[in-house]
Amino acid sequence: VAIGVDREGHKDVLGLWTGASEGAKFWLGVLTELRSRGVKDIYLACVDGLKGFPQAIESAFPEAQVQLCIVHMIRAGLNYVTWKDRREVVADLKPIYKAATADEAESQLSEFEEKWKKKYPAISRLWREHWERVIPCFAFPPEVRKIVYTHNAVDSLNTSLRQIIKTRGSVPSEGSAVTLRCL
Repeated sequence: VAIGVDREGHKDVLGLWTGASEGAKFWLGVLTELRSRGVKDIYLACVDGLKGFPQAIESAFPEAQVQLCIVHMIRAGLNYVTWKDRREVVADLKPIYKAATADEAESQLSEFEEKWKKKYPAISRLWREHWERVIPCFAFPPEVRKIVYTHNAVDSLNTSLRQIIKTRGSVPSEGSAVTLRCL
């Protein structure tokens, strides 16, 4: 699923695609199709952690900034955390992505790292490894950042499609699933 937000803040579903695998090559084909349909440029793309996806975006739209979905970063970090510690870890991650600037966010990440490095070193390693893809949102004011730090709209649409398909058992084609969603 690709959703575009124009300069006036209007959201449009640019398309729904299916493929055998959701790799960088697949997405490069999608991005090429979007370009051929008239998308001239992408200013900022918010993506999940799919390997190669940021490079595919930058290949098709060289000026695009790529923002990793902060919600996905949090979820990925929580894979290393026991249920008992989850609330505290999430609360300690919040000052990182709620920081006013990238420098302040990095300082908050250092504080997080200091507190949790013995118990969960993989979390701060994950954030540091992807830091250049985490910080683009800090160039925006808070009201814009709130919109671009996650791609929940895409997840929401995917969830609604899965629910429709699941309740029907099977659908004859991809187009049928989209038609059912529209109905």
